[in-house]
Parts: sequence; structure tokens; C-alpha cells
Amino acid sequence: MIKNVVLAGVGGQGILSIAYCICKAALNRDYQIKQSEVHGMAQRGGNVESHVRYSDSSIASALIPKGQVDLVIAVEPVEGLRQEDHLRPDGCIVSSVTSIMNFDGYPDPAGLLERIAAVEDHVLVDSKHLAKIAGNARVENIVILGAASDRLGLRLDEFDKVLEELFAAKGDRVVQANQRALRIGRRAAEFYRERVAGKDTPQQVLQHVKELPVETLCPAESAV
Repeated sequence: MIKNVVLAGVGGQGILSIAYCICKAALNRDYQIKQSEVHGMAQRGGNVESHVRYSDSSIASALIPKGQVDLVIAVEPVEGLRQEDHLRPDGCIVSSVTSIMNFDGYPDPAGLLERIAAVEDHVLVDSKHLAKIAGNARVENIVILGAASDRLGLRLDEFDKVLEELFAAKGDRVVQANQRALRIGRRAAEFYRERVAGKDTPQQVLQHVKELPVETLCPAESAV
């Protein structure tokens, strides 16, 4: 078994925190891990990309060959689309719908979402809205991690442990907000797939998610 994941976003969105969570959870299973980071402009708002690989056997390189990416996790849609041609034919892209228009000529946001939705296995989530439901606007990255979690082969309780370690110094409220964000992202992704399979458009699903009661998006169970 080997899992090849590319994380994409811009500076300040917590891409490297997602990478840490995945690597630490995989390491706790005694998997072999490799991670590489590629930064764009050396400033907040520049593009950030990280390759994460984990396996139950040895891994030769930290860089994922083109066409071998199992999963793209994008906290910004343009940055996710930059990785589209690196996906395997059966690869998945999980992306936030929140655009950060950080360069001239930024594409039409609606058109971006249509292009992501054209990938057969995809999930779109409104991470900004869902982070507010979780109780902390700064947990958008963990919402996206939760939305991608069922494609990572790692359990939510394994991520819970990592999040507790990562944010313990910031207090219980921050830890709990991140753990809620993880579950809200997971449920939103499940709901998205269910409704799209039922022939709703991505736009209809995203609007419907905004109307769901909190208890539907944040189930009480501690693990999935």
C-alpha cells in the first residue's frame, strides 16, 4: 500500500499543518512517510504545495511522479486545479470553494468550480462557512482535511490525537474547534457525494449544506 497526496493552497492557509496531521497520523501507524514542500512567493499569499507519501513499505522519493497522485487536497481552488494533470485516472480532488484572488487575471470563480466538478471523483466544500459552524474561522484547513479524510485511509480518532497534540498549548477550546471542524468537513463531504450522485448540481448541494442544521453536520459520535 502506498498513498500519494498533494496539498495545495496559498501562504497562511495552514497547508503545512494539514501535512503535519497526515504525516503524524500515518507515523503513529508505523507507516513509512516522505514529505516535500514547494513554496511560491516567500510571503503570505504565495502558492504553497506539499507532497505527502505514506506506505507500509519503503518509499524511494518524497516527490510524487506526475500521473500518480491519488488525492489532491486544495484549500484554494486555483491551486487545486494546478494539480489536476498530476492525478491518477481514478484520482480524487477535494477543494474549498473559497477563492483568494491573489494575482492579476484570476479566473472566474464559478468557472473554476465547474472545472473541478468535471473531475469524476471530486468534492467541493464551503470551508469558510463550515469553519464558522465549527466555532473558529481559522480552522478552514481542518475542515478540508476532514472532507478528504475518507480518501486517506486514516480514522478520525487518529487525527483527533494529532490535533490534541498540535493545539494543546492553545487550550481545550481550540483543540475542540479543530476536532469539530474535522467531523463537519467529513459529514459535508459525505453529504456532497450523496447529493451529487442523486443528480443535484454542485451549486445546489453547496446551497443546501448552508441550510442544514448544525447537528446534521456535527454528529455526536467521536469517530467514523
